[in-house]
Amino acid sequence: MHVFGRSSLFILVFATLSPLVSSQTAAPETRFSADVDVVNILATVRDRSGNVVRGLTAADFLLEDEGWPQTVRYFNRETDLPLTLGLLVDTSFSQERLLGGERVASRRFFARILRPDRDRAFLMHFDLEVELLADLTSSKSRLDDALDQLRVPGAPRSRFDRKARADDPSATERVPRPRSGTTHLYDAIQLASDELMRKRTGRKALVLLTDGVDVGSIDSLTDAVAAAQRADTLVYAVLFADPQAYSPVLRSLHPQRFDGHAALEKIATATGGWVFEVSQVQPIEAVYAAIEEDLRNLYSIGYSPDPKGSPGEYRRLRLVTRNPDLTVHGREGYYAAGAPAK
Repeated sequence: MHVFGRSSLFILVFATLSPLVSSQTAAPETRFSADVDVVNILATVRDRSGNVVRGLTAADFLLEDEGWPQTVRYFNRETDLPLTLGLLVDTSFSQERLLGGERVASRRFFARILRPDRDRAFLMHFDLEVELLADLTSSKSRLDDALDQLRVPGAPRSRFDRKARADDPSATERVPRPRSGTTHLYDAIQLASDELMRKRTGRKALVLLTDGVDVGSIDSLTDAVAAAQRADTLVYAVLFADPQAYSPVLRSLHPQRFDGHAALEKIATATGGWVFEVSQVQPIEAVYAAIEEDLRNLYSIGYSPDPKGSPGEYRRLRLVTRNPDLTVHGREGYYAAGAPAK
């Protein structure tokens, strides 16, 4: 278990995860990155009714890079590539009443989507700190144990951790409540993208369970988006909000600060993912089913940029189909080869 505090966030995560990262550097990959000449886009296509469209070919797509038409050189339906999945769970006080439902649905989601010996997942939670509860693993039992540890600051671990170790004094102690509610959402996205996703190959996705409100992150929303783009990672945001978590007065005084939907929309749109809002009409189980369908019906579209951008330049993409009734969901852009790591 790794805990990343605010003051030592990046030092600790590098020290604890560097063996994992270094062990993956030899793996070849085609991805959005600073050190490749081939740009790859993972995208889904839906019709006007929101249904996934299958069976398209490279000839069905039109692609532009900064307004320049591009030739699609690599095309495939990515239904069998290994999947790396990261679940980032908001455990701030605004989520206290929702964690039980999130835990049950997440356990079922892992059980359905992870294929033995092919797919791997990790679990991270964030509140006033960022903590890795389960490193990359294909073991569903390890992920189940990590889900049992989800709790808000101040809740006793023993309520949720059914396998709390007897030699862990903190297992039955109440963690001190923070002086104010803090939610390091952007820090969690940055860390997951840079330290766990960037060196992986195949299909990569982060699933965020949160109300989208960030309070206290070192990183900005822009930093978080850039990190996910550099890691070639889709971000699916599941807006799970408790209407009683914040007072109407507080929301009226700081409307932008508490507009979690806008922040999540920006992250998901920029990376090619989706924003789902949990409701009575669309429960979290239905949201997870939609994410699973999306991940199993991705098109992989690759090309060599012509003309190439300057090292580190952010390049905007436009990917559409020849059929105007179809909508393509893919990343909005990438960083040209040679961009320094961040």
